[in-house]
Amino acid sequence: MPPNTTASTGDKPGKSGRKKGRKARLIVLVLVLAVIACVAGGAYWSISTVRASFPQTKGSITLDGLSGPVDVKRDGNGIPQIYASSDQDLFMAQGYVQAQDRFYEMDVRRHMTSGRLSEMFGKSQVKNDEFLRTLGWDRIARKEYDTKLSDSTKKYLDAYAKGVNAYLQGRDGKDISLEYAALGFANDYKPQKWTPVDSVSWLKAMAWDLRGNMQDEIDRALMTSRLGPQQIQDLYPEYPYGRNKPIVQQGQYDDLTKTFRQSGAAGSAQGTTGSAQGTTGTSGTSGTSRSSTTGSALTSQLAGLYKVLDDVPPAVGVNGQGIGSNSWVVGGKYTITGKPLLANDPHLSASLPSVWYQMGLHCRTVSSTCQYDVTGYTFAGMPGVIIGHNGDIAWGMTNSGVDVTDLYLEKVTANGYQYDGKVLPFKTREETIKVAGGAPKTIVVRQTRDGMPLLSDRDDELVQVGRKAAVNTAAPDRGDGYGIALRWTALDPGTSMDAVFALDKAAGWSDFRAAAALFDVPSQNLIYADTDDNIGYTLPGRIPTRSSVDDGAVPAPGWDSKYKWTGFVKQDELPYEYNPKRGYIVTANQAVIDQDKYPYTLTTDWGYGTRSQRITDLIESKIKDGGKVSTDDMRQMQLDNSSEIAKLLVPRLLKINIDDKDVRQAQKLLEGWDYTQEADSAAAAYFNAVWRNVLKLAFGNKLPKELRVKGQCLWVDKIDSTGPVDDDTKVRECGERDADQAQPDGGDRWFEVVRKLMDKPDSDWWKAPKAGTRPEATDRDTLFRRAMIDARWELTAKLGKDIDTWSWGRLHRLFLKNQTLGTEGPGILQYVLNRGPWKLSGGEATVDATGWNAAGGYGVVWVPSMRMVVNLADFDRSKWINLTGASGHAYSAHYTDQTEKWAKGELLPWSFSGKAVDRSTSDSLVLKP
Repeated sequence: MPPNTTASTGDKPGKSGRKKGRKARLIVLVLVLAVIACVAGGAYWSISTVRASFPQTKGSITLDGLSGPVDVKRDGNGIPQIYASSDQDLFMAQGYVQAQDRFYEMDVRRHMTSGRLSEMFGKSQVKNDEFLRTLGWDRIARKEYDTKLSDSTKKYLDAYAKGVNAYLQGRDGKDISLEYAALGFANDYKPQKWTPVDSVSWLKAMAWDLRGNMQDEIDRALMTSRLGPQQIQDLYPEYPYGRNKPIVQQGQYDDLTKTFRQSGAAGSAQGTTGSAQGTTGTSGTSGTSRSSTTGSALTSQLAGLYKVLDDVPPAVGVNGQGIGSNSWVVGGKYTITGKPLLANDPHLSASLPSVWYQMGLHCRTVSSTCQYDVTGYTFAGMPGVIIGHNGDIAWGMTNSGVDVTDLYLEKVTANGYQYDGKVLPFKTREETIKVAGGAPKTIVVRQTRDGMPLLSDRDDELVQVGRKAAVNTAAPDRGDGYGIALRWTALDPGTSMDAVFALDKAAGWSDFRAAAALFDVPSQNLIYADTDDNIGYTLPGRIPTRSSVDDGAVPAPGWDSKYKWTGFVKQDELPYEYNPKRGYIVTANQAVIDQDKYPYTLTTDWGYGTRSQRITDLIESKIKDGGKVSTDDMRQMQLDNSSEIAKLLVPRLLKINIDDKDVRQAQKLLEGWDYTQEADSAAAAYFNAVWRNVLKLAFGNKLPKELRVKGQCLWVDKIDSTGPVDDDTKVRECGERDADQAQPDGGDRWFEVVRKLMDKPDSDWWKAPKAGTRPEATDRDTLFRRAMIDARWELTAKLGKDIDTWSWGRLHRLFLKNQTLGTEGPGILQYVLNRGPWKLSGGEATVDATGWNAAGGYGVVWVPSMRMVVNLADFDRSKWINLTGASGHAYSAHYTDQTEKWAKGELLPWSFSGKAVDRSTSDSLVLKP
């Protein structure tokens, strides 16, 4: 793909509507003059083609189905606030307005969730569709709609769909979006009507990206081809409870734990006896009883599974990796307002448009027939608000990371699959995939017990599952091998859509907790604040319990019932906090609760708490000696980019003797550096290059090819079915992973790995062979010296020899790409649809988490996808920002008009009251019945 060099960021927020309109017309004119896009057969886009899809935001529009008029008020950034007199009118208008701004995005999403991408994009998406049909998200969503959701939720979903379809009525694709005009040159695709199930399916896609430790489960198994049990344990160290505090700290679960242990139930509840990350329940080491079913044998099949997973388009994240988020709340005792302040910034993959859509949903008078007065962030394609506040409470979310997925090896025969010595028949169904420009394809989906789909049916490599599997003597004969099946809570119908509406109208802590209990997947950390100066936290979700022989860390033998899930944690036994004495609550993907204070294993793969502890330290430093926290203090905390790994390594790096004057010159950049990663910092650029090379030399080059970056080739010891060959035979192996998914990724798990090895200067991990003129590393300090040399010359190649020109932002850049035609379309389309780059501050595992993958490079992979700070004393003094803008239309004034401010760490005013909304309104539209 040709690189994206477009730098337009749209209009700056705050300009008048008249100026914005004039600027938009100029942009369209420039587009047409500069990009007469010959996409196919000499066709081109005219001014009318580009502008046809821009929404009407003034005057009035008649919509059949409304019971009364609805006002749509947009501010200078195009963010809509909707006012209606009934719930159905409110959500019908929401569907109409979101379709105005984002229907192409909505359409792509529903084709993804239903496994129908091939209908839009042709045969290139057939493999993805096969996998998505196997998961069956839309089938489960249909069951939810038919059997699980409340009548009121169904009415709201129906009203939303009616609004979307009112927008679609009478419009061709080219009238809806520029992307459809482009697709129209390739096929005759026409958008179909929206259904309520389309909205529900989106929650399944969100749950997939936030599914927990499935990737770690695969990675640990893949590592066994090159690493031994102790080495793998080194790479998955215990969570540092003594240094990085968990979310829940008051220990209200001591009695629960005591009861379980006295009853002898702790084994079945907690998994392996001991700790979730200790020596007998450690993450993926031989300490777990599952280890006998894994080994080098699983490498090829799990690598195949990884490739399938990696190809599935991300919904909100980076295919399960890199997902993070910050949220915290400070009680009124420590704020200048005397009421709580609540902050949230979910870390997700960068997309254009942003995955979030800002809006307000207001009943003119809150009553039994119109119950909502809520504002915040939602997803285009879904009614309601996901994160935000109403007139009484505010809430935020971060991913909990609890383990709700398990992979199972299955002994497959001609007649079914083996289970406890019997052969059981598969449950099967046929799925026909329609392909734009090609013949349809029919597949057979097979499911084992508990509705587990056989994922190994979906990839040529996975057909070979288990052919070489190292299993114990009790395992069934391998024959043609073992299959791989998936157990996942989101494959069962649930009530998360009910939870959205319940959250939106919750009036206090008890309402909030009741709403959270409905949020079964994905499991999220939910923080809370209200206008009565209460703060709280709760962990919702459908979280499985496992038997004493299983901790969920690596793939399990599916033929043995001892490894099946034993049930689910009861809602009233899930961790929560309410008004803790410390006066604040921080969630940033760290451990939810100390493993010794809770009887259930929630996961073996927490984030390691680097961000959460930094936020805690920032709050503590602010409130000590009677200090108070302001809204702007919360914003400044969101922008903190201090590097915790630099604080550990730099003092050691400065003690290393360097002979080369050019390398020594780079080393001097670290003297006096304050460890902040500003975009203009040369020291940050050099340190991160050193960190990347430390990881590569110490760990990356020792990992199997399935975890390394595509194209990175090494000569390594030959391995056969019994392990390494002892005759010094070397083979050339090239990495197989995309750069943004490879290992070591440099996140805070790797911080902890290196921290524990710092006191072992002679560990084998610190050894690296000579390479060309680069010296051999024989211990920690010689490896650090080698990394400093390699980093100097890497940056010389990337940034030039003159270190005065170096800066972190030149390496650490964000490109925003349209998630379909902006990544796979012709170069001219990418130029039209994509934006960037932006030079960013921040970094990996910092509070300002502009993440990058150390194995793959320095480019920004995930970002704070939005930022918000809610002021419970005066909602109109709250602040928010989105990654891009309200519009999904390229060359709309609101396509990326928030991005420049987002990149600078600025926030926009967030109007809530009627008076504040009226003051900020630029465009008004009336939807009439």
